[in-house]
Amino acid sequence: MKTFKEFLGEKKAIVEKAIEEELNKLTYPEVIAEGMKYAVLNGGKRLRPILLLMTLDLLEKDMRLGTHIGAAIEMIHSYSLVHDDLPALDNDDYRRGKLTTHKKFGEAQGILIGDALLTHAFAILSERREGLNSDQILDIVNLTGKYAGVNGMIGGQMVDIESEGKKIDFETLKYIHRNKTGKLIKLPLEIGAIIGNISEEKRDVLVRYGELIGLAFQIKDDILDIEGDFEKIGKPVGSDLELEKSTYPSLFGMEKTKKILEETLIEAKDILIENFGFEKSRRFVELADYIGYREN
Repeated sequence: MKTFKEFLGEKKAIVEKAIEEELNKLTYPEVIAEGMKYAVLNGGKRLRPILLLMTLDLLEKDMRLGTHIGAAIEMIHSYSLVHDDLPALDNDDYRRGKLTTHKKFGEAQGILIGDALLTHAFAILSERREGLNSDQILDIVNLTGKYAGVNGMIGGQMVDIESEGKKIDFETLKYIHRNKTGKLIKLPLEIGAIIGNISEEKRDVLVRYGELIGLAFQIKDDILDIEGDFEKIGKPVGSDLELEKSTYPSLFGMEKTKKILEETLIEAKDILIENFGFEKSRRFVELADYIGYREN
């Protein structure tokens, strides 16, 4: 059996081929076409589209049904990072060890490159494709719009900005994490459930797993912002402290934060094993550990 690192590499290659196929169709205006490629094809983990492929495999569906949908999800994720890095938000100069998109192409260009990634993603999602009926495509587009928008990522981002420099309660922090990061991690699992046409009970299990690993991902990010290393995470550490953001370590301290992370990972792994069995869940268990113990 392949190691988990080999497994991720194999799935990442599939995803990046689909992303390149989509972006290579775009040639003009040159700065937009080049900027979109720069923003997306820059060494990301491809966690979200890989989760979609994993879910389809778990449900014994052809993974090819999800490759270009996964590419679209990655474009939405990448657009959010382009805009997060802008001077009006986090004002970051580096992303994954490279200049941020607005530093490379200019601030106005960076805004438009992000806009282009978001809108083009929905063009990809709404295309008719063999193996999916119109109702499934509509459900996928609708869910993505909700999770990427005001009731998801954008809503969480807004509350995050409003909370800078303030002492917020735990419920507000959970709202930020659940929406800013969690919804887009949960999204591919739910899309996989739509494509797989599974029972509500099985879908709820996948949704809960997605919620838990989304939370774990953000908690780990909070930890890395304090304990991480620029050479490994590709951006300066301490930005949360500089912007006076409330995080798990700021609310609970580092020791308790790490304990919460461990408990979250255990719950995520257990719920999949209980409902799908260990062998079918093996890669999801490994993914949970990968998220919780990563260094970038």
